[in-house]
Amino acid sequence: MSTITKWAPAVLALVLVASPGVWRYSRHVITIAHEAGHALVALLTGRRLEGIKLNSDTSGVTVSRGRPTGVAVVLMYFAGYVTPSLLGLGAAALVTAEHVRPLLWATVGLLAAMLIMIRNAFGVLSVVLTGAVMFTVSWYATAEWQASFALFVTWFLLLGGVRPVGELQGRRMRGRAPQSDADQLARITRVPGLVWVFLFAAVTVGTLLLGGRMLLPL
Repeated sequence: MSTITKWAPAVLALVLVASPGVWRYSRHVITIAHEAGHALVALLTGRRLEGIKLNSDTSGVTVSRGRPTGVAVVLMYFAGYVTPSLLGLGAAALVTAEHVRPLLWATVGLLAAMLIMIRNAFGVLSVVLTGAVMFTVSWYATAEWQASFALFVTWFLLLGGVRPVGELQGRRMRGRAPQSDADQLARITRVPGLVWVFLFAAVTVGTLLLGGRMLLPL
């Protein structure tokens, strides 16, 4: 793969994340990953997952039942903002190991599993469309196009995982996010919400730097 081919997916991903008009739509993919993180951790920690909603304003909610306090619920709330970046880091590892098709198929499988728990029409549409794109590329595209697409998805997750953290703090400063993950964590742990935002930022920026180092042409 040429240097230009390696850089093009990163540039496209940056445009989708940095452009306000486009970000309004592309952010839905990050929301899917965000809510999937909540759902997965809820299941892994023994909570009862009741459903996921994805809204047209790019917000989402994952409903689970269990103890209102404790390590499990802290991990569940923490997972949302860091999951897109961690998925991007995992994707970077698979791409650099040339496991492109397994990456695409694993993504399709995860989306199919998530679809079972979606509880609203817009959420179903979002997940189905995203899964359809992944399936089409994995089944019909050439190996070179699959590699370029996998690079694009990886960069988009790494870059797209950072911006929502800044947006979160912006809403918090304006008093428009009283029920945010950071504020929920603050109520549970009595650790200030700003500290949780900094932790979200540390993870997302750290994974971007690490994943970027793995992906950038030598």
